[in-house]
Amino acid sequence: MSRDQLTTWAVTHPWPTAGITAAAIALAITAVWLTVRSVRQLARTVRNLNLPPGSVVVAGLGAAVCTAYSADTSWRFAEHRLGMTDLRERAVMFAAGELALLACAVMARATKAATATDGAAGTTGVPGVLVWCITGVQIVPAYTESGIVGGTVRACFGPVAAGLLWHLAMGLEIRVVRPGALSTGLPAVIGRELRERLLSRLGLATRDRTAEQITRDRATARAVRLAALLELRPGGPLGPYRRRRLAAAVARSGAGADGEQRHRLLQQLAARRTSGQLATVPVASPWTSTPVPDAPYPSTHLGVTGVHLRRMDPLAAVHQVKAARPDATPAEVAALCTEYGVPVSEMQVRVATRAGNPAPSPVPAPPSAVPPGTRLLPVICRRSIRRPTPVPAAAGLRTPGVVHAEVSDEEVPEADQDVPDPDPLIERARTEYGTQVPGVRVLKAAYGIGQARAQSIRDALKPSTVGVRP
Repeated sequence: MSRDQLTTWAVTHPWPTAGITAAAIALAITAVWLTVRSVRQLARTVRNLNLPPGSVVVAGLGAAVCTAYSADTSWRFAEHRLGMTDLRERAVMFAAGELALLACAVMARATKAATATDGAAGTTGVPGVLVWCITGVQIVPAYTESGIVGGTVRACFGPVAAGLLWHLAMGLEIRVVRPGALSTGLPAVIGRELRERLLSRLGLATRDRTAEQITRDRATARAVRLAALLELRPGGPLGPYRRRRLAAAVARSGAGADGEQRHRLLQQLAARRTSGQLATVPVASPWTSTPVPDAPYPSTHLGVTGVHLRRMDPLAAVHQVKAARPDATPAEVAALCTEYGVPVSEMQVRVATRAGNPAPSPVPAPPSAVPPGTRLLPVICRRSIRRPTPVPAAAGLRTPGVVHAEVSDEEVPEADQDVPDPDPLIERARTEYGTQVPGVRVLKAAYGIGQARAQSIRDALKPSTVGVRP
């Protein structure tokens, strides 16, 4: 049935066409679902069987193909150079090298897997060395059969590629299972050592440095070397040239603007200039026992603990004592530290433990300054209530209703020190001035006192905020 006839039949018979189309779509969906299910089940089965990863399988297939390529060279070499004209003899003997290579590769893989640990990828042992020996011998038939050009192609895609792929197939599985493991084989060890030495020679051994920092470090080392040469030979024909190079190296190192780089430059220069002192530096002999320093209490817990605490920083010693005695007050901790031979004050203990300042002790209220014979009324005038004004007070002077500020003894005049509470000058000023309230300057000039004491006396002479009746 042609395409036009099929189209005509579908148009003239719509219902059968719809049924056939629906059945075809259902069949296609069922086939896709079965395929996906089979693939998932196969993948699950592969995971349960612990089969090698796909990369190992691909490397093994490539090694097998390259081994077959090398076997073709051995087949021709056995006929032309070894005289094996009989097909049965040649079929049995031509692939001896390839079979030996395959056997050594399998044994090397088993040895590598047996010696692998979490930190090392293992070693192939003697079978791994034999793999490369057989590969080197099989290069000879390739050049013998095909010359220089053809022999190079046969050798690269034959025994050499087979040896490399077998080596990768041996190591890939270990690397997939243990990504952080290092190879302990002889070529790997030699390669790592050569790489590290090359990086150290180029000045790139220190990691996590930018290109700018590497340039600065190299310029710093060059400046140190030139400065040492100028110190040893300041004159000569090369003196001006070395000075110019020294100036350029210092500018390139950035020591003038970077304090850390300048410190590094000076430290290296000092070490180079004073290197001759190493021959006479006194050092302790490693063959004699180090004498133990005498402790005040060598056989007691106090003496042993004191020796350890005295070797520490005072704040660290405070933390150790506080951890051992968490219920002790700062004063007790300071006393314990002093007893152990670490003299610290209570304030240092509070700073180290963040205990804060001690609570101020309550100050007893002074007697009332109201003259005797007066009667207080329990009536308070709201308009006359004044808030206490913070004024600086003299040392040792406390006036009711006034918030005093702490003033050091160096700022207080000699007449204001050691003043009893209440101040005797208050009664004297009340007798002399009566109901008048003199100014601060008048009181300072009359009694030779300071600003704080004069303000306290003036505030005491002011009328009380409580109503009085004579």
